[in-house]
Amino acid sequence: MDVRTFWLAGRPATGDAELSVTNPLDGREVGRYSVPTGEQVEEAIAAARAVAGEAAALPVHVRAEALAHVSRRLAERADELAHLITAENGKPIFWARGEVGRAISTFRFAAEETRRWSGDVQRLDTEPAAAGRLAYVSRVPKGPVLAITPFNFPLNLVAHKVAPAIAVGAPVIVKPAPATPLSSLVLGEILAETDLPAGMFSVLPIENERAAALVADPRLPVVSFTGSAPVGYAIADQVPRKHVTLELGGNAAAVVLADADLDWAAKRVALFSNYQAGQSCIAVQRVIVEAPVYDAFVERLLPAVAGLVTGDPADEKTQVGPLVSEAAAERVEQWVREAVDAGARVLAGGTREGATIAPTVLADVPADAKVSREEVFGPVMVLQKAASIDEAYAMVNDSAYGLQAGVFTRSLDAAFRANRELEVGGVIIGDVPSYRADQMPYGGVKDSGIGREGLRSAMEDLTYEKVMVLTGITL
Repeated sequence: MDVRTFWLAGRPATGDAELSVTNPLDGREVGRYSVPTGEQVEEAIAAARAVAGEAAALPVHVRAEALAHVSRRLAERADELAHLITAENGKPIFWARGEVGRAISTFRFAAEETRRWSGDVQRLDTEPAAAGRLAYVSRVPKGPVLAITPFNFPLNLVAHKVAPAIAVGAPVIVKPAPATPLSSLVLGEILAETDLPAGMFSVLPIENERAAALVADPRLPVVSFTGSAPVGYAIADQVPRKHVTLELGGNAAAVVLADADLDWAAKRVALFSNYQAGQSCIAVQRVIVEAPVYDAFVERLLPAVAGLVTGDPADEKTQVGPLVSEAAAERVEQWVREAVDAGARVLAGGTREGATIAPTVLADVPADAKVSREEVFGPVMVLQKAASIDEAYAMVNDSAYGLQAGVFTRSLDAAFRANRELEVGGVIIGDVPSYRADQMPYGGVKDSGIGREGLRSAMEDLTYEKVMVLTGITL
């Protein structure tokens, strides 16, 4: 089997060690990749630092065309990349195709935002003392970016860090998840086809325990991390003077109010509690249903869950595949067992076969159970009954997390109330919390993170405002 190179300052390179990537369903090897040495990591950091000035000064058309090229090439290689994601991640090919499509859009949106990215002009002669003065306000990159990415979206979540960095002229070093580095290595291959200067990007598939040295390096003043809350906050604590963006976890709630379309709500909740085997920060985990429609909703929900196709992720019909590893599935199984031992009822699923967990619905779950309080990151949903809209919204907020929430309602008043009261970064009305448009601001509050992604939001996050005041200007 060929060994994939990594990308060192824009060129292919090999180290002195190799690691393999295995398919979560059956454990077969699907790829091998070369691991950078310590000296090569140092070279990548030094190159990013050295090119920072040139990168920031790149003309808009160079940055925009590089991003547009990546979008086009991802589209040309879409089928290859979808199958690669399925092989390394276990994501059903249906969802893998969707991820590739989103990555194509992410780079296209970035190219478009780059062409719109421009300074603002502000007249200062609003007071007599400032007559003849004009302010030009631009945004300047904070410096090279360290992008630490997760396994669950091995292409598009990398895109959400790489694309805005290139858009603003910031060098970026990607440290992909060890379980799923292959997609990001292909992305590096495509980036190498552009006219970006050497050092503008590196993709370094190093082991997790080596990432701390990258985080601590003062030549990488920006750290963008997507992953678990404990790791994310450990990074923030390690480098308190750096600019750190954290996209962390959640235990997303879907609220079903009494006026909701129950058929639509049941169909969407069933699918998006289990899509990608629940391995999404905004997968539906808690389902809070207003009491008058609770029984009618459950009657619709259970057949919808039972109708999901679980199986081989390479099968075009499969909707629910395996988790990323058998160890991950064993942890989810244990959390379900703990809830049941504490009094929860299993309405569907609850079983495991290898790395696959059957789509699971739990009721009467104790409030302190892990499946209620923590992020399951598996195909498990917890049903909760709320006496009123007041109680429903309070239940959403009774969480350490606050990423996104969904509210099924036809009431505009209930929608705006949700927007006012729910302690989350995003409120999705009429649908599940799992909805994300790649151009919109995305991020959470509380233990769900710090900062926002989404192209323009991320571009602002990676830069600071700089003011030039012109004096003696006749306006």
